[in-house]
Amino acid sequence: MRWGWGPSASKKMILTETDLLTAVARDREAGRTLAFANGCFDLLHVGHVRYLQGAAAEADRLIVAVNDDLSVARLKGAGRPVLPAGERAELVAAVRGVDYVIVFGDPDPSRLLILLKPDVHCKGSDYTVETVPERAVVQSYGGRTAIVGDQKQHSTRDLLARLTQPERSRR
Repeated sequence: MRWGWGPSASKKMILTETDLLTAVARDREAGRTLAFANGCFDLLHVGHVRYLQGAAAEADRLIVAVNDDLSVARLKGAGRPVLPAGERAELVAAVRGVDYVIVFGDPDPSRLLILLKPDVHCKGSDYTVETVPERAVVQSYGGRTAIVGDQKQHSTRDLLARLTQPERSRR
């Protein structure tokens, strides 16, 4: 399944795994480099945007893997995700610099990393290169790991807490 929209519909697509493999092969043949980022992206916020734009700066094309609904519920707990995977994927695809989006249900992105072999695996600033869980996977095929985005000062959990507080306590 894939969707495109707006003036850059041909560049920003939500792809199936098969279509993504085809796009990656085409980009590699053209000599383009690939960056890979992943996350839940439940209630897109400025920290997500900065992370994705930082990841996009690492290569010619950016692939973003968005956790499916079941994996978000396992990772984040009851009541999550707030938005369904299709909507989260569409929001991520609308961020400048994102070229391809795939929804995935694996417990972590290792399988996709091995399959796609991006040049750069990007993680947010809540990690160091040494603490990225998939670092060994990326090294095994000759890729590198990059820490991108701003300092971790934004979270969906904090945003949800602010939204549920009484008005007077937000001032």
